Amino acid sequence: MSKDLKKIIKKMTLEEKADICSGEGWWYTKKLDRLDIPSIMMTDGPHGLRKQGDGTDHLGINESVEAICFPTESALACSWDKDLMKKVGEALGEECQAEDVSIILGPGVNIKRSPLCGRNFEYLSEDPFLASEMAANYINGVQSQGVGTSLKHYAVNNQEHRRMSTSAEVDERTLREIYLAAFEKAVKEAQPWTVMCAYN
Repeated sequence: MSKDLKKIIKKMTLEEKADICSGEGWWYTKKLDRLDIPSIMMTDGPHGLRKQGDGTDHLGINESVEAICFPTESALACSWDKDLMKKVGEALGEECQAEDVSIILGPGVNIKRSPLCGRNFEYLSEDPFLASEMAANYINGVQSQGVGTSLKHYAVNNQEHRRMSTSAEVDERTLREIYLAAFEKAVKEAQPWTVMCAYN
């Protein structure tokens, strides 16, 4: 963390820290005029930019700007092609730049444990090694364009039943070897700008 960033965080009140974490509207961070921190836009998009014009919502019901739709992360991971994943990240970063998007919400590295998980298409793999390798290249590709990523959904988020209220009970060995390994390697090797939490 740069010294300037540490100074800014030190100047922030507790309320300002909570405000900036809470956001403003569906896709924007809250600006803090007192510290000259602007509002920035983020969008969904592990496999394609999903930026809405007017009438933004969190479900994607309203129209989105035209963008490339790449194969899902699960399909890309099947290639085991790290260079391809980096190129996809670079292309996503270029689209974000063109649409004034600062952070794209992806990649998804939760481990697939249930075929009933509604987000399996946006998670890379059931294998922590493959997920981490592909995620690091995605992140490096996007962030090479000056756009941040949001590694998601931290962690053990792999079911739909009571997705927003369930408590994930996992022993430490399983947690470290299966669920956290992809997050750890991606963070160490690619330093995503943000990490998105899960509901559990």
